[in-house]
Amino acid sequence: MPATIVQTNSTPFETVAIDPVTLDIIENALRNARVEMDATLVRTAMSPGIREQGDAFPLIADPEGRMIVGQFGSFIGGFLKNYEGTLEDGDMIFLSDPYSVDGAISHSNDWLVLLPVFKDGRLIAYTSMFGHQSDIGGKVVGSMPINARSIYEEGVRIPPVKIWKKGEYNEDLMKLVMHQTRKADWCAADLNALIASCRVAARRVIEMANRFGDDVYVSATQELLARNHRAMKTLLSQAVSEEPVSFEDYICDDGMGYGPYRIKCTMWREGEKVILNFDGTDPQSSASINFFLNENMFKMFFGIYMIMVFDPMILFNDGFYDLIDVRIPEGSLLKPKFPAALSGRTHALGRIFDILGGLLGQKTPEFLNAAGFSSSPHLFYSGYDQRPGKGNAWFQLFQIGFGGIPGRPLGDGPDGHSLWPGFTNVPNEFLERYFPMMIERYETEPDSGGAGLHRGGNGIHMTYRFLSPGTISIHDDRWFVPPWGVNGGEPGKRAKKLLEKADGTMTIIGNKVEDVEVEVGDQLHFVTWGGGGWGDPLERDPALVAKEITQGLVTAEGARAYGVVIAGDGSVDAGATEALRAELRTSRGALPVFNTGPGIEALRAACEAETGLAAPIQPQWPHLEAAE
Repeated sequence: MPATIVQTNSTPFETVAIDPVTLDIIENALRNARVEMDATLVRTAMSPGIREQGDAFPLIADPEGRMIVGQFGSFIGGFLKNYEGTLEDGDMIFLSDPYSVDGAISHSNDWLVLLPVFKDGRLIAYTSMFGHQSDIGGKVVGSMPINARSIYEEGVRIPPVKIWKKGEYNEDLMKLVMHQTRKADWCAADLNALIASCRVAARRVIEMANRFGDDVYVSATQELLARNHRAMKTLLSQAVSEEPVSFEDYICDDGMGYGPYRIKCTMWREGEKVILNFDGTDPQSSASINFFLNENMFKMFFGIYMIMVFDPMILFNDGFYDLIDVRIPEGSLLKPKFPAALSGRTHALGRIFDILGGLLGQKTPEFLNAAGFSSSPHLFYSGYDQRPGKGNAWFQLFQIGFGGIPGRPLGDGPDGHSLWPGFTNVPNEFLERYFPMMIERYETEPDSGGAGLHRGGNGIHMTYRFLSPGTISIHDDRWFVPPWGVNGGEPGKRAKKLLEKADGTMTIIGNKVEDVEVEVGDQLHFVTWGGGGWGDPLERDPALVAKEITQGLVTAEGARAYGVVIAGDGSVDAGATEALRAELRTSRGALPVFNTGPGIEALRAACEAETGLAAPIQPQWPHLEAAE
């Protein structure tokens, strides 16, 4: 049965007319409250993932649980549907189990706090924040085992419980939870930061309601939702056709030798409603790459993508959800059945945005983006610090890296940038100060961005030198299936990871590996993928290509992909460039809308020669084949 909201004041909020000035003030006050949530978090948290990278997501919602401002969309509907308890003034909910909230959070490392905000006995809002914890126990350091066969292996799972009940703190619960983690100090600080962020936002909501009146505040939130609905209704009618379009992309492998795994989506419009159907997506994996995709979360992903591409001035919120119908097959990679492992879901999460680009751009190629969102490269490094004066203290690092953002209609993709705008890189100085490592190299990987009129963003080449023995683990993708180019653009280069031992021996290691031992002086070369290119590379300004050679973004050899020849003094050889471009135009065929590379089987055949790694084996699902 759904949650029961306990209110001592049953008077409904009255709908009142909101003038534009008041609406604008409340809207911007809510935006500022969301920013203040982030600021409170980073000033209170301890883990590098949250404090330095911002791997946390705020939300302020209306009394129905619909997001007014935030980033990841509202999960509250799924929570309310599944929570068999009461919500009262002074309560605060704490949870981390994806299966208990319909995938509102997608793996157990994400700890979520939800605060129902009451004023004068009535529920007036919700505030919430969730953030990735660097360790929640389980079989491996960092709690994201590649080879997990069920969620039970991935650390502590917290169902929706009251961390605060009628204003009283549940200290015993916290002792139990913190007992499961290898980094209780980080987790305790991060949890307190989540709580503080929600309380800050709640105070701001109460202040707004006191200033303008409860009815005006609530009516303003409803108008913000309605305004978004009107804008998205117009946008969808213009950008989405009634004729179905389909697109598919692949997760390269599952870390257990099998892959690639297909994600497919078909999109069409029926009247005002857009249908997004994931039929054709592969069944769930027996490893941890499954992504329990909440339908409302995907609606927000879709809405964010639409808004950022077509009309960035729109304030995205949950107001348009009834215009979208998301259909995800049960038992698929995107809706796995309990107790499927979920900790490695970041690859599918990133790939969803590539698929959205492929869907939305087919009818409007002028808005088409290439591929490159793709994944969130993770590095884990842990052990006992054996440097002099460090006391053999335990350390563990969880860091998110970035690849190349895809080439776009309006310009090049950023080099080494996060999928999420709010994410930042962990500063190298922070890493060297708090962990036994030196950063020997941090720069873009030349030529990794796909060639195009607008170049795909380059990936990052980061070299870590380890100063203490330990183990490393890596979670990355786009090493087998390259990020595709569009409108004549070339695919981006694929990711690779190399371990250079202290004696100079170089070994190619996989992009999903667990517990690789490293010694003092070993170096890890962590190279991420580049974004796909946009448009005909032979139309790119040769002078710009020459400039990028001096900047280390393109090499002289790589310039030939743009039909550009560089003279000995570094300038463009105009005659040779004109001749090379004429030759390339003559020899090539019609430019494809999507350049996905040679195809899966060709990639398999060339995999070892091109990557140094064995090709993944096609996944099998014997139970499904037997049923057929």
